[in-house]
Amino acid sequence: MLTEVVFVPHAQSEYQRLTEVLDDLIDVVGEDEDHPLASLMEVIGVLIEKYEDEHVPELREI
Repeated sequence: MLTEVVFVPHAQSEYQRLTEVLDDLIDVVGEDEDHPLASLMEVIGVLIEKYEDEHVPELREI
């Protein structure tokens, strides 16, 4: 079901699950922008990026 794949991650375990889904999609879609799953891959990437922006501290230059 789609709700098992597309969701907003609120916990580290959900974030990890989304990264696994994205890895699987990358294996299937590759760089084919016309692939039927390319948009889904992009949406999941945005969800992951949003989680990282809110929960992963930025690295600072020394």
